[in-house]
Amino acid sequence: MTRVIHTGDTHIGYSQYHSPVRRQDFLDAFEAVVDDAVDDGVDAVVHAGDLFHDRRPELRDLMGTISVLRRLDDAGVPFLAVVGNHESTRGGQWLDLFERLGLATRLGDEPVVVGDTAFYGLDHVPVSRRDDLDYAFADHDAEYAALVAHGLFEPFGYADWDTETVLTESDIDFDAMLLGDNHKPDTAEVADTWVTYPGSTERASASEREGRGYNLVVFDADAAGGDDRVEIRRRALDTRPFVFVSVELREGEGESRVRERVREYDLAEAVVHVDITGEGDPVTPAAVEEFANDEGALIARVTDKREVDADGEVDVSFADPEDAVRDRLDEMALSTAARDVESAVREDTVPDANVRETVKRRVEERLDEGEDLGAFEPVETAAEPIETDDDDAGDDDSDEPEGETVDGGSDEPADETVDDGSDESDTGEPKPDDSDADQQKPDESATDEPDAESDPAEAADPDPASTDGQVSMEDYL
Repeated sequence: MTRVIHTGDTHIGYSQYHSPVRRQDFLDAFEAVVDDAVDDGVDAVVHAGDLFHDRRPELRDLMGTISVLRRLDDAGVPFLAVVGNHESTRGGQWLDLFERLGLATRLGDEPVVVGDTAFYGLDHVPVSRRDDLDYAFADHDAEYAALVAHGLFEPFGYADWDTETVLTESDIDFDAMLLGDNHKPDTAEVADTWVTYPGSTERASASEREGRGYNLVVFDADAAGGDDRVEIRRRALDTRPFVFVSVELREGEGESRVRERVREYDLAEAVVHVDITGEGDPVTPAAVEEFANDEGALIARVTDKREVDADGEVDVSFADPEDAVRDRLDEMALSTAARDVESAVREDTVPDANVRETVKRRVEERLDEGEDLGAFEPVETAAEPIETDDDDAGDDDSDEPEGETVDGGSDEPADETVDDGSDESDTGEPKPDDSDADQQKPDESATDEPDAESDPAEAADPDPASTDGQVSMEDYL
Protein backbone atom coordinates (compact mmCIF):
# COMPACT_ATOMS: atom_id res chain seq x y z
CA MET A 1 0.00 0.00 0.00
CA THR A 2 1.17 3.51 -0.85
CA ARG A 3 -0.49 6.67 0.53
CA VAL A 4 0.35 10.02 -1.06
CA ILE A 5 -0.96 13.55 -0.96
CA HIS A 6 -1.72 14.77 -4.48
CA THR A 7 -1.63 18.56 -4.79
CA GLY A 8 -0.78 21.19 -7.38
CA ASP A 9 -1.40 24.73 -8.61
CA THR A 10 -0.06 26.31 -5.44
CA HIS A 11 0.97 29.44 -7.41
CA ILE A 12 3.40 30.64 -4.76
CA GLY A 13 4.36 34.28 -5.31
CA TYR A 14 1.01 35.43 -6.69
CA SER A 15 0.28 38.94 -5.40
CA GLN A 16 -3.42 38.71 -6.06
CA TYR A 17 -5.13 42.10 -5.97
CA HIS A 18 -1.60 43.56 -5.60
CA SER A 19 -1.82 42.45 -1.97
CA PRO A 20 1.23 41.25 -0.01
CA VAL A 21 -1.18 39.53 2.37
CA ARG A 22 -2.65 37.49 -0.47
CA ARG A 23 0.88 36.70 -1.66
CA GLN A 24 1.60 35.18 1.75
CA ASP A 25 -1.71 33.30 1.66
CA PHE A 26 -0.51 31.22 -1.30
CA LEU A 27 2.65 30.17 0.52
CA ASP A 28 0.66 29.49 3.69
CA ALA A 29 -1.69 27.17 1.80
CA PHE A 30 1.25 25.14 0.50
CA GLU A 31 2.66 24.99 4.02
CA ALA A 32 -0.70 23.70 5.29
CA VAL A 33 -0.52 20.83 2.78
CA VAL A 34 2.97 19.95 3.98
CA ASP A 35 1.89 20.15 7.62
CA ASP A 36 -0.88 17.65 6.91
CA ALA A 37 1.57 15.38 5.09
CA VAL A 38 3.96 15.35 8.04
CA ASP A 39 1.23 14.93 10.66
CA ASP A 40 -0.44 12.12 8.70
CA GLY A 41 2.78 10.31 7.85
CA VAL A 42 2.03 9.87 4.15
CA ASP A 43 4.57 8.14 1.94
CA ALA A 44 5.07 11.15 -0.37
CA VAL A 45 3.73 14.51 -1.51
CA VAL A 46 3.06 14.56 -5.26
CA HIS A 47 2.87 18.02 -6.84
CA ALA A 48 1.34 18.24 -10.33
CA GLY A 49 2.87 21.54 -11.42
CA ASP A 50 2.62 25.33 -11.05
CA LEU A 51 4.39 25.35 -7.71
CA PHE A 52 5.20 28.98 -8.53
CA HIS A 53 2.97 31.54 -10.19
CA ASP A 54 5.79 32.96 -12.29
CA ARG A 55 8.92 31.71 -14.01
CA ARG A 56 10.93 34.31 -12.09
CA PRO A 57 9.75 34.12 -8.49
CA GLU A 58 11.08 36.64 -6.04
CA LEU A 59 13.78 35.65 -3.56
CA ARG A 60 11.34 35.72 -0.63
CA ASP A 61 9.11 33.21 -2.42
CA LEU A 62 12.06 30.92 -3.10
CA MET A 63 13.26 31.10 0.48
CA GLY A 64 9.78 30.46 1.83
CA THR A 65 9.35 27.46 -0.44
CA ILE A 66 12.74 26.03 0.52
CA SER A 67 11.83 26.40 4.20
CA VAL A 68 8.61 24.44 3.68
CA LEU A 69 10.35 21.74 1.65
CA ARG A 70 13.02 21.37 4.36
CA ARG A 71 10.28 20.60 6.87
CA LEU A 72 9.04 17.85 4.56
CA ASP A 73 12.57 16.52 4.07
CA ASP A 74 13.26 16.53 7.81
CA ALA A 75 10.20 14.33 8.25
CA GLY A 76 11.46 11.89 5.63
CA VAL A 77 8.58 12.55 3.23
CA PRO A 78 9.73 12.76 -0.42
CA PHE A 79 8.46 15.58 -2.63
CA LEU A 80 7.78 14.38 -6.19
CA ALA A 81 6.83 16.96 -8.81
CA VAL A 82 6.55 18.02 -12.45
CA VAL A 83 6.92 21.44 -14.08
CA GLY A 84 3.80 23.50 -14.88
CA ASN A 85 3.31 26.16 -17.52
CA HIS A 86 3.42 29.11 -15.13
CA GLU A 87 6.89 28.35 -13.79
CA SER A 88 8.45 26.74 -16.86
CA THR A 89 11.60 28.36 -18.26
CA ARG A 90 13.41 27.64 -21.50
CA GLY A 91 16.50 26.55 -19.58
CA GLY A 92 16.89 24.98 -16.15
CA GLN A 93 13.80 24.62 -14.00
CA TRP A 94 13.36 25.67 -10.39
CA LEU A 95 12.49 22.08 -9.62
CA ASP A 96 16.00 21.15 -10.76
CA LEU A 97 17.41 23.53 -8.14
CA PHE A 98 15.33 21.93 -5.40
CA GLU A 99 16.42 18.51 -6.58
CA ARG A 100 20.06 19.60 -6.42
CA LEU A 101 19.44 20.74 -2.84
CA GLY A 102 18.06 17.30 -2.03
CA LEU A 103 14.58 18.67 -1.36
CA ALA A 104 12.63 17.34 -4.37
CA THR A 105 12.56 14.75 -7.12
CA ARG A 106 11.63 15.80 -10.64
CA LEU A 107 9.53 13.07 -12.22
CA GLY A 108 10.07 11.99 -15.81
CA ASP A 109 10.13 8.88 -17.98
CA GLU A 110 12.11 6.84 -15.44
CA PRO A 111 10.13 5.33 -12.54
CA VAL A 112 10.51 6.71 -9.03
CA VAL A 113 9.27 3.97 -6.71
CA VAL A 114 7.69 4.87 -3.38
CA GLY A 115 6.32 1.95 -1.42
CA ASP A 116 4.83 -0.37 -4.01
CA THR A 117 4.00 2.36 -6.56
CA ALA A 118 6.07 3.65 -9.49
CA PHE A 119 5.61 7.35 -10.25
CA TYR A 120 6.32 8.93 -13.65
CA GLY A 121 6.12 12.55 -14.76
CA LEU A 122 5.00 14.57 -17.77
CA ASP A 123 5.77 18.31 -17.63
CA HIS A 124 3.50 20.79 -19.33
CA VAL A 125 3.98 20.67 -23.10
CA PRO A 126 2.60 23.40 -25.43
CA VAL A 127 -0.17 22.21 -27.76
CA SER A 128 2.02 22.90 -30.79
CA ARG A 129 4.61 20.34 -29.63
CA ARG A 130 2.41 17.49 -28.43
CA ASP A 131 2.35 15.67 -31.78
CA ASP A 132 6.03 14.88 -31.21
CA LEU A 133 5.38 13.08 -27.91
CA ASP A 134 5.72 9.30 -27.95
CA TYR A 135 4.72 8.63 -24.30
CA ALA A 136 7.58 6.18 -23.87
CA PHE A 137 8.36 5.32 -20.25
CA ALA A 138 10.89 2.93 -18.74
CA ASP A 139 9.68 -0.37 -17.28
CA HIS A 140 9.11 -0.91 -13.58
CA ASP A 141 8.50 -3.89 -11.31
CA ALA A 142 6.24 -2.18 -8.75
CA GLU A 143 2.68 -3.28 -8.00
CA TYR A 144 1.11 0.02 -9.09
CA ALA A 145 1.98 2.88 -11.46
CA ALA A 146 0.88 6.52 -11.65
CA LEU A 147 1.54 9.32 -14.15
CA VAL A 148 1.80 12.85 -12.77
CA ALA A 149 1.13 15.46 -15.48
CA HIS A 150 0.33 19.14 -15.97
CA GLY A 151 -2.21 20.19 -18.59
CA LEU A 152 -5.90 20.42 -19.39
CA PHE A 153 -6.92 16.84 -19.99
CA GLU A 154 -10.19 15.36 -21.15
CA PRO A 155 -12.92 14.82 -20.04
CA PHE A 156 -12.68 17.91 -17.81
CA GLY A 157 -13.44 21.54 -18.61
CA TYR A 158 -11.35 23.53 -21.10
CA ALA A 159 -9.57 20.34 -22.19
CA ASP A 160 -7.06 20.39 -25.03
CA TRP A 161 -5.20 17.15 -24.28
CA ASP A 162 -6.59 13.72 -25.20
CA THR A 163 -6.26 11.57 -22.09
CA GLU A 164 -7.09 8.34 -23.87
CA THR A 165 -4.27 8.95 -26.36
CA VAL A 166 -1.79 9.29 -23.52
CA LEU A 167 -3.00 6.08 -21.89
CA THR A 168 -3.22 3.96 -25.02
CA GLU A 169 0.07 5.09 -26.56
CA SER A 170 2.00 4.76 -23.31
CA ASP A 171 3.97 1.56 -22.81
CA ILE A 172 3.04 1.56 -19.11
CA ASP A 173 -0.36 0.55 -17.75
CA PHE A 174 -1.13 3.35 -15.34
CA ASP A 175 -3.48 2.85 -12.44
CA ALA A 176 -3.99 6.61 -12.06
CA MET A 177 -3.16 9.96 -13.64
CA LEU A 178 -2.56 12.63 -11.00
CA LEU A 179 -3.07 15.94 -12.79
CA GLY A 180 -2.53 19.66 -12.33
CA ASP A 181 -3.51 22.86 -14.21
CA ASN A 182 -7.29 22.77 -13.87
CA HIS A 183 -8.12 24.57 -10.64
CA LYS A 184 -11.42 22.77 -10.26
CA PRO A 185 -11.15 19.48 -8.35
CA ASP A 186 -12.64 16.55 -10.23
CA THR A 187 -12.21 12.84 -10.86
CA ALA A 188 -13.20 10.59 -13.76
CA GLU A 189 -12.36 7.20 -15.21
CA VAL A 190 -10.81 7.00 -18.68
CA ALA A 191 -9.80 3.71 -20.32
CA ASP A 192 -10.08 1.91 -16.96
CA THR A 193 -7.73 4.44 -15.35
CA TRP A 194 -8.62 6.98 -12.68
CA VAL A 195 -7.71 10.56 -13.65
CA THR A 196 -8.04 13.31 -11.08
CA TYR A 197 -7.38 16.99 -10.38
CA PRO A 198 -6.97 18.17 -6.76
CA GLY A 199 -7.73 21.79 -7.67
CA SER A 200 -5.69 24.78 -6.55
CA THR A 201 -4.72 25.26 -2.91
CA GLU A 202 -5.79 28.92 -2.86
CA ARG A 203 -8.40 30.80 -4.87
CA ALA A 204 -6.54 32.21 -7.84
CA SER A 205 -9.67 33.98 -9.07
CA ALA A 206 -13.09 35.01 -7.82
CA SER A 207 -14.65 32.31 -9.98
CA GLU A 208 -13.16 29.62 -7.75
CA ARG A 209 -15.96 29.74 -5.23
CA GLU A 210 -15.82 26.25 -3.76
CA GLY A 211 -13.45 25.49 -0.91
CA ARG A 212 -9.84 24.61 -1.64
CA GLY A 213 -8.09 21.36 -0.83
CA TYR A 214 -6.02 18.41 -2.08
CA ASN A 215 -6.36 14.67 -2.73
CA LEU A 216 -5.31 11.77 -0.54
CA VAL A 217 -4.57 8.91 -2.94
CA VAL A 218 -4.19 5.34 -1.72
CA PHE A 219 -2.77 2.66 -4.02
CA ASP A 220 -4.22 -0.49 -2.49
CA ALA A 221 -6.66 -2.87 -4.18
CA ASP A 222 -8.00 -4.06 -0.83
CA ALA A 223 -8.69 -0.53 0.43
CA ALA A 224 -10.26 0.60 -2.84
CA GLY A 225 -12.64 -2.35 -3.01
CA GLY A 226 -14.28 -4.00 -5.98
CA ASP A 227 -12.25 -3.89 -9.20
CA ASP A 228 -10.59 -0.60 -8.24
CA ARG A 229 -6.93 -0.49 -7.30
CA VAL A 230 -6.85 3.18 -6.29
CA GLU A 231 -8.83 5.12 -3.70
CA ILE A 232 -9.06 8.92 -4.07
CA ARG A 233 -10.40 11.06 -1.24
CA ARG A 234 -10.59 14.84 -1.06
CA ARG A 235 -9.42 16.81 1.96
CA ALA A 236 -10.25 20.46 2.66
CA LEU A 237 -7.85 23.29 3.45
CA ASP A 238 -8.62 26.24 5.72
CA THR A 239 -7.83 29.20 3.45
CA ARG A 240 -8.62 32.90 3.24
CA PRO A 241 -12.42 33.38 3.24
CA PHE A 242 -14.02 34.80 0.11
CA VAL A 243 -17.42 36.47 0.51
CA PHE A 244 -19.71 36.84 -2.51
CA VAL A 245 -22.52 39.38 -2.20
CA SER A 246 -25.18 39.65 -4.92
CA VAL A 247 -27.42 42.72 -4.88
CA GLU A 248 -30.38 43.16 -7.20
CA LEU A 249 -31.58 46.75 -6.97
CA ARG A 250 -35.18 47.65 -7.54
CA GLU A 251 -36.25 51.00 -8.94
CA GLY A 252 -35.46 53.71 -6.42
CA GLU A 253 -32.89 51.66 -4.53
CA GLY A 254 -29.23 52.60 -4.53
CA GLU A 255 -26.06 52.61 -2.48
CA SER A 256 -27.83 52.35 0.89
CA ARG A 257 -29.42 49.06 -0.20
CA VAL A 258 -26.03 47.74 -1.30
CA ARG A 259 -24.61 48.60 2.11
CA GLU A 260 -27.47 46.81 3.85
CA ARG A 261 -26.71 43.65 1.90
CA VAL A 262 -22.99 43.90 2.62
CA ARG A 263 -23.69 44.24 6.37
CA GLU A 264 -25.44 40.85 6.35
CA TYR A 265 -22.10 39.07 5.94
CA ASP A 266 -19.11 38.50 8.18
CA LEU A 267 -16.38 40.35 6.33
CA ALA A 268 -13.58 39.95 8.87
CA GLU A 269 -10.27 39.59 6.97
CA ALA A 270 -12.18 38.32 3.91
CA VAL A 271 -11.87 39.02 0.22
CA VAL A 272 -15.26 40.47 -0.70
CA HIS A 273 -16.83 40.54 -4.16
CA VAL A 274 -20.06 42.51 -4.64
CA ASP A 275 -22.09 42.10 -7.83
CA ILE A 276 -24.82 44.65 -8.54
CA THR A 277 -27.68 43.92 -10.94
CA GLY A 278 -31.26 45.10 -11.47
CA GLU A 279 -32.60 48.62 -11.96
CA GLY A 280 -32.10 51.18 -9.22
CA ASP A 281 -29.98 54.27 -8.93
CA PRO A 282 -26.32 54.64 -9.89
CA VAL A 283 -23.84 53.30 -7.35
CA THR A 284 -20.24 54.36 -6.89
CA PRO A 285 -18.16 51.14 -6.59
CA ALA A 286 -15.32 52.88 -4.76
CA ALA A 287 -17.67 54.06 -2.01
CA VAL A 288 -19.01 50.53 -1.47
CA GLU A 289 -15.47 49.11 -1.45
CA GLU A 290 -14.43 51.64 1.18
CA PHE A 291 -17.48 50.73 3.26
CA ALA A 292 -16.65 47.00 3.06
CA ASN A 293 -13.08 47.70 4.10
CA ASP A 294 -14.34 49.70 7.07
CA GLU A 295 -16.49 46.68 8.00
CA GLY A 296 -13.35 44.53 8.24
CA ALA A 297 -12.74 43.21 4.74
CA LEU A 298 -9.15 42.62 3.68
CA ILE A 299 -9.97 43.45 0.07
CA ALA A 300 -13.22 44.54 -1.57
CA ARG A 301 -14.17 44.60 -5.24
CA VAL A 302 -17.50 45.86 -6.61
CA THR A 303 -18.84 45.07 -10.07
CA ASP A 304 -21.89 46.93 -11.33
CA LYS A 305 -23.28 44.69 -14.08
CA ARG A 306 -26.11 46.99 -15.07
CA GLU A 307 -26.30 48.78 -18.36
CA VAL A 308 -25.97 52.52 -17.94
CA ASP A 309 -28.06 54.72 -20.20
CA ALA A 310 -26.29 57.82 -21.43
CA ASP A 311 -28.00 61.14 -20.76
CA GLY A 312 -29.74 62.59 -23.78
CA GLU A 313 -30.06 61.12 -27.22
CA VAL A 314 -27.10 59.45 -28.80
CA ASP A 315 -27.27 58.91 -32.52
CA VAL A 316 -24.65 56.42 -33.58
CA SER A 317 -24.75 54.63 -36.89
CA PHE A 318 -22.11 52.13 -37.96
CA ALA A 319 -21.75 48.58 -39.19
CA ASP A 320 -20.88 45.60 -37.04
CA PRO A 321 -18.02 46.89 -34.82
CA GLU A 322 -16.28 43.50 -35.00
CA ASP A 323 -16.20 43.76 -38.77
CA ALA A 324 -14.82 47.28 -38.50
CA VAL A 325 -12.07 46.11 -36.16
CA ARG A 326 -11.17 43.19 -38.43
CA ASP A 327 -10.96 45.50 -41.44
CA ARG A 328 -8.67 47.85 -39.57
CA LEU A 329 -6.45 44.98 -38.44
CA ASP A 330 -6.12 43.77 -42.01
CA GLU A 331 -4.92 47.22 -43.02
CA MET A 332 -2.22 47.16 -40.32
CA ALA A 333 -0.40 44.10 -41.78
CA LEU A 334 0.14 42.61 -38.32
CA SER A 335 2.23 39.47 -37.93
CA THR A 336 0.56 36.23 -36.92
CA ALA A 337 2.08 36.54 -33.46
CA ALA A 338 0.77 40.10 -33.12
CA ARG A 339 -2.70 38.88 -34.01
CA ASP A 340 -2.40 36.25 -31.29
CA VAL A 341 -1.75 39.06 -28.82
CA GLU A 342 -4.55 41.23 -30.21
CA SER A 343 -7.09 38.42 -29.96
CA ALA A 344 -6.09 37.62 -26.38
CA VAL A 345 -6.62 41.25 -25.37
CA ARG A 346 -9.93 41.71 -27.17
CA GLU A 347 -11.77 38.38 -27.38
CA ASP A 348 -14.54 37.59 -24.91
CA THR A 349 -13.27 34.06 -24.20
CA VAL A 350 -10.25 35.36 -22.30
CA PRO A 351 -11.17 36.91 -18.94
CA ASP A 352 -9.41 40.14 -18.00
CA ALA A 353 -7.73 38.25 -15.16
CA ASN A 354 -5.96 35.96 -17.62
CA VAL A 355 -4.99 38.36 -20.42
CA ARG A 356 -1.42 38.85 -19.25
CA GLU A 357 -0.70 35.14 -18.80
CA THR A 358 -2.45 34.27 -22.07
CA VAL A 359 -0.40 36.77 -24.07
CA LYS A 360 2.78 35.61 -22.36
CA ARG A 361 2.06 31.95 -23.07
CA ARG A 362 1.12 32.47 -26.71
CA VAL A 363 4.31 34.37 -27.45
CA GLU A 364 6.41 31.75 -25.64
CA GLU A 365 4.77 28.92 -27.56
CA ARG A 366 5.54 30.69 -30.84
CA LEU A 367 9.16 31.03 -29.77
CA ASP A 368 9.34 27.41 -28.65
CA GLU A 369 8.07 26.06 -31.96
CA GLY A 370 11.58 26.11 -33.46
CA GLU A 371 13.86 28.25 -35.53
CA ASP A 372 11.07 29.53 -37.74
CA LEU A 373 10.25 33.02 -36.50
CA GLY A 374 8.11 33.85 -39.50
CA ALA A 375 5.12 34.30 -37.21
CA PHE A 376 6.74 37.54 -36.02
CA GLU A 377 7.13 38.98 -39.52
CA PRO A 378 4.55 41.52 -40.79
CA VAL A 379 2.16 40.24 -43.42
CA GLU A 380 0.60 42.17 -46.27
CA THR A 381 -2.67 40.24 -46.29
CA ALA A 382 -5.05 38.92 -43.68
CA ALA A 383 -3.22 36.63 -41.29
CA GLU A 384 -4.03 32.98 -40.80
CA PRO A 385 -6.89 32.20 -38.40
CA ILE A 386 -5.92 32.53 -34.79
CA GLU A 387 -5.68 29.29 -32.87
CA THR A 388 -6.94 29.90 -29.36
CA ASP A 389 -6.87 27.63 -26.37
CA ASP A 390 -10.15 27.17 -24.58
CA ASP A 391 -8.24 27.04 -21.33
CA ASP A 392 -7.70 30.77 -21.66
CA ALA A 393 -11.33 31.14 -20.72
CA GLY A 394 -10.97 29.04 -17.70
CA ASP A 395 -7.56 29.35 -15.41
CA ASP A 396 -7.28 29.24 -12.40
CA ASP A 397 -4.45 28.77 -12.12
CA SER A 398 -3.69 30.31 -13.35
CA ASP A 399 -2.24 32.30 -10.57
CA GLU A 400 -6.21 32.90 -11.61
CA PRO A 401 -6.25 29.12 -13.30
CA GLU A 402 -4.86 33.57 -11.89
CA GLY A 403 -8.13 31.59 -12.14
CA GLU A 404 -9.36 28.31 -11.13
CA THR A 405 -6.55 28.66 -15.07
CA VAL A 406 -4.79 30.81 -13.19
CA ASP A 407 -5.58 29.92 -14.73
CA GLY A 408 -5.90 28.15 -15.29
CA GLY A 409 -6.03 31.47 -14.73
CA SER A 410 -7.46 30.52 -17.07
CA ASP A 411 -5.20 31.34 -13.30
CA GLU A 412 -7.10 29.61 -13.86
CA PRO A 413 -9.28 26.31 -12.93
CA ALA A 414 -12.83 29.22 -11.82
CA ASP A 415 -16.06 28.20 -10.22
CA GLU A 416 -13.60 26.52 -9.33
CA THR A 417 -11.78 26.91 -12.57
CA VAL A 418 -8.39 26.56 -13.83
CA ASP A 419 -5.38 29.61 -14.28
CA ASP A 420 -3.58 28.25 -17.74
CA GLY A 421 -2.21 30.55 -16.55
CA SER A 422 -2.45 29.55 -16.74
CA ASP A 423 -2.00 28.04 -19.37
CA GLU A 424 -3.81 28.79 -18.88
CA SER A 425 -3.39 26.42 -18.54
CA ASP A 426 -3.86 28.56 -15.35
CA THR A 427 -4.91 28.19 -15.87
CA GLY A 428 -6.70 26.06 -16.36
CA GLU A 429 -10.02 26.69 -14.90
CA PRO A 430 -8.22 28.65 -14.83
CA LYS A 431 -10.62 31.42 -14.42
CA PRO A 432 -12.27 34.70 -14.76
CA ASP A 433 -11.60 37.39 -12.24
CA ASP A 434 -12.46 41.03 -12.32
CA SER A 435 -9.81 42.00 -9.87
CA ASP A 436 -6.25 42.54 -8.97
CA ALA A 437 -2.97 42.57 -10.72
CA ASP A 438 -4.56 40.22 -13.15
CA GLN A 439 -6.28 43.27 -14.62
CA GLN A 440 -3.01 44.48 -16.11
CA LYS A 441 -2.82 44.49 -19.86
CA PRO A 442 0.35 43.14 -21.45
CA ASP A 443 1.92 46.52 -22.11
CA GLU A 444 1.48 47.50 -18.47
CA SER A 445 3.57 44.58 -17.31
CA ALA A 446 6.18 44.56 -20.03
CA THR A 447 8.92 45.53 -17.63
CA ASP A 448 8.20 42.48 -15.49
CA GLU A 449 8.84 40.01 -18.28
CA PRO A 450 12.04 38.98 -20.04
CA ASP A 451 12.58 39.86 -23.69
CA ALA A 452 10.34 37.62 -25.75
CA GLU A 453 13.22 36.71 -28.05
CA SER A 454 15.66 35.75 -25.32
CA ASP A 455 15.88 33.06 -22.73
CA PRO A 456 14.44 34.31 -19.42
CA ALA A 457 17.61 33.27 -17.70
CA GLU A 458 19.72 35.24 -20.16
CA ALA A 459 17.53 38.29 -19.70
CA ALA A 460 17.98 38.24 -15.94
CA ASP A 461 20.32 40.65 -14.22
CA PRO A 462 23.06 38.69 -12.47
CA ASP A 463 22.33 40.66 -9.33
CA PRO A 464 18.97 39.55 -7.89
CA ALA A 465 18.67 42.78 -5.95
CA SER A 466 18.63 44.74 -9.17
CA THR A 467 15.46 43.00 -10.34
CA ASP A 468 13.24 43.93 -7.41
CA GLY A 469 13.84 40.57 -5.80
CA GLN A 470 13.15 38.50 -8.91
CA VAL A 471 15.82 35.98 -9.81
CA SER A 472 16.47 33.60 -12.66
CA MET A 473 17.91 30.12 -12.81
CA GLU A 474 21.22 31.63 -13.98
CA ASP A 475 21.61 33.11 -10.49
CA TYR A 476 21.65 29.65 -8.95
CA LEU A 477 22.66 27.03 -11.50
